[in-house]
Amino acid sequence: MTAPPTRTTPRRGRLGWPRRVFSQVLLMQLAIAAGVAVLATGLFLAPLSAQLDDQAMRRALAIAATTAAQPQVADDLLASRPSAQGPVQADAERIRRATGAEYVVIMDTRGVRWSHTDPSEIGQVVSTDPTDALAGRDVMEIDSGTLGRSARGKVPLRDAGGRIVGAVSVGIEYDSVRARLLNAIPGLLAYAGGALAVGALAAYLIARRIHKQTRDLAFSDISGLLAEREAMLHSIREGVVALDGDGRIRLLNDEAQRLLGVGPEAGGRALDEVLGAGRTTDVLAGRVEGTDLLTVRGHRVLVANRMPTDDGGAVATLRDRTELERLGRELDSTRGLIDALRAQDHEHANRLHTLLGLLELELYEEAVEFITEVVGVHRATAEQVTEKVRDPLLAAVLVGKATVAAERAVALSLSPATSLPDRLVDPRGLVTVTGNLLDNALDATAGSPGAAVEVELRAEGRTVVLRVRDNGPGIPAEHRELVFTEGWTTKEPPAHGKRGLGLALVGRFAERMGGSARVGAGPGGGAEFTVVLPDALSEALEQELTDDRHRREAAEEAR
Repeated sequence: MTAPPTRTTPRRGRLGWPRRVFSQVLLMQLAIAAGVAVLATGLFLAPLSAQLDDQAMRRALAIAATTAAQPQVADDLLASRPSAQGPVQADAERIRRATGAEYVVIMDTRGVRWSHTDPSEIGQVVSTDPTDALAGRDVMEIDSGTLGRSARGKVPLRDAGGRIVGAVSVGIEYDSVRARLLNAIPGLLAYAGGALAVGALAAYLIARRIHKQTRDLAFSDISGLLAEREAMLHSIREGVVALDGDGRIRLLNDEAQRLLGVGPEAGGRALDEVLGAGRTTDVLAGRVEGTDLLTVRGHRVLVANRMPTDDGGAVATLRDRTELERLGRELDSTRGLIDALRAQDHEHANRLHTLLGLLELELYEEAVEFITEVVGVHRATAEQVTEKVRDPLLAAVLVGKATVAAERAVALSLSPATSLPDRLVDPRGLVTVTGNLLDNALDATAGSPGAAVEVELRAEGRTVVLRVRDNGPGIPAEHRELVFTEGWTTKEPPAHGKRGLGLALVGRFAERMGGSARVGAGPGGGAEFTVVLPDALSEALEQELTDDRHRREAAEEAR
C-alpha cells in the first residue's frame, strides 16, 4: 500500500518570520497598510481636537461680545448692586439658558461678580485674572475655574459713552468639546477600517502575483539563484547574449564579449548600434531563422542559436567554431592529399614498371631519358613557382595545389604577370585566402574537359592583388553579391560540418586589411575572383619593387 504523500510546510525563519516571498510581502504590506491607517487617524484627530477647542473658544467669545453689546447690561451694572435677584443676574441667566453656555459672568472693574451660575458666588472676586478684558482686550482661552475646566471668552463691558465699566466672561463646558471629539472617533475609525480592508485586499493581490512570478521561493533562495546565475554565466565557455523586447542588450557574459569583440559598456544599447549591420546582427536579432546558424565575426567562426522569451526578448548562445572549422578544412586537405598520394603511388608504380622494362630490355639510354623527363616536369613546376613567388609559404601552397590539380586533371598555371617578393606583412593570411580560392576553383572545374585554373599574384607598390580564374560553370550575376556571405554555397556539406565559410573568411580578411574581394566572369567563361590587399607589403619594399619593375620592362624591350 502506497503511503500518502506528505505535505511539506514552508520553513520559517527565526522568531516565526516566514521565509517565502509571498508570506513576507503580504505581512509587510499589511503592516504598512495598518501603520498608514493608524498614522492617518492620528494625524486627523490631532488637528480635529485643536479645531474643536478653537470653535468652542470662539463661540464663548461671540456670546460674551453679544452680551456686552446690550446697553441694558451696562446700565443695570451701574444702577444696581450685586445680588442673586438683581437685573444683571437675571439677564445673565437668560442669555446662558438661551445659548447653552456653562456660565455667563458679569463683573465690575474690581473683578467682583454680578452674575454667576451659583448665586453664592455673586459678590465674590472672580477666580481667574480679568486684567486683559478690563484693559479693553478680547481673551480666548482654555482654563480652569470654580466650575472646572472650560473654553472661555472674555470681552470688556462698556457704557453708552464707551467707558469700560466691567467685563463679561462666558464659558463653554469642556466636557462637551471632548464629547464631540469622542463622537467623531467611531466614524473616523470606520473609514480607517475600510481603508485598511482595501489595503489588505490590494496587498493580498500583489502578494499573489509575486507568488506566481517567484514560484513561491524564499528571498534567500532568490539571492542564491542570482549568485549562481552570475557565476554560471561568467564561467561557461559559451557566449550568452540576452535581449529585451526592443532589441537592446540586457546581458553579455565574458565569453560573449570575447567572441563579439565588445565590452561591458554594450549593455543597455541596441544590438545594431553595438555590432553594426551584418549577418551576426541579423542572426542574434532573429531576422535569420534556423538552428546552429553559422556566422563570422572578425576572424572567428561562430555557431549561434536563439530562443525567444515570454517578455518579447530572446536569449542567444554563441559557440566558437573557428578551430573546428580549421581542423575540418585541414581534414579535407589531408583527404585530398591522401587521394593525390594514392594516385601518385599508382602512377609511380607504372613508371617503375616502365623503367624496369627498359632496363630488362637493356635500353639504357631510353631509361635515362625517361627518368630525366619525369623528374624535369616536377622540378620545372617548382622552379616556375619559386621564381615568381618568393614567399616560401605561398610558394609551397601553390606547388602543393599544382600537384593536386594535376591528379584531378586540372591544368593549374601561373599568370605571366605574377610577381610577388618575399616581404609579406601577413603571409599566413594570404596563404589561407589563396588556398580557399584555389580549392573552390578546383572543385568547380574538376571532371570537366579542358579544365584549367590560372593564378595571378602581383604587387602594385605595397598593394597585393590576387586573381584566380577558372573555366568552370561560373557564378550567376544575381548571386555574385552573396558569395562572400556566411552560409552561402552550392556544394554538399562535408562530413565534419557545414559549408559556406571559405569565401566568407576571404571577404572578412580583405576587409580587415582595408581591401576588397569581388567576383566576376572570367575572359573565357567561368569565374574570376579578385582580392585587393592594400599595405600587404612592408614599406622597405617600395624601392625594390620599383627596381624590379624597371628590370622587367628593360628585359621585355631587349626581347
